[in-house]
Amino acid sequence: MDRFGWVNLNDFCDIMRKRYNWMRKEYLYALVESDEKGRYEIRDSRIRARYGHSVNIDLDYRESDSPYLYYGASPEEVDVLLENGIFPIKQRYVHLSTSYEKAVEVALIHTENPVILQIDAFKAQEDGISLKLATDDIVLAEKIPPEYLFVVED
Repeated sequence: MDRFGWVNLNDFCDIMRKRYNWMRKEYLYALVESDEKGRYEIRDSRIRARYGHSVNIDLDYRESDSPYLYYGASPEEVDVLLENGIFPIKQRYVHLSTSYEKAVEVALIHTENPVILQIDAFKAQEDGISLKLATDDIVLAEKIPPEYLFVVED
C-alpha cells in the first residue's frame, strides 16, 4: 500500500482469492460501482478505501468548501463532545456529514434520539484544521476541537 492508501488491483484480487476462492476482479468492480456510499475507488489499476481507514494514510482529497458540517451523537455523549471535541475512536479520521439529514441518518444507526452537532467548518479551516472531502456526503478530519461545535436545536 502506498502512502495514499492505494494498492495494486491485481495484487489485491490475488490476496482476496486466497481467502475467498470465488473472488474475481469483475466482482470487485461491481462492488465498487454499486456501493451507494462510495466507500471505494478504482483508478489506474489501483484500488483504495475513500474513508473508514484504520491505518495512517495521507489524504490527497480536496478541501471541503462547506461552511458547516454535521456530526450525530447520542444524548449521553453530547456534553463530553462539547467539552473535549470530536476525536476518532476506531478509525483514523473523524467522519463528518455534509448535511444535517445525512448526520441524522448516520446517527440513527447508533442511537434512537440523535443530537446533531454543527461544525463551523469555515472558521475551523481558517484556523488551520484540514477538512478533506472523501465523498459528496463525508468529510474527514483528524479532530474537531470543541470551539467549533454547536448543538443544532430542533
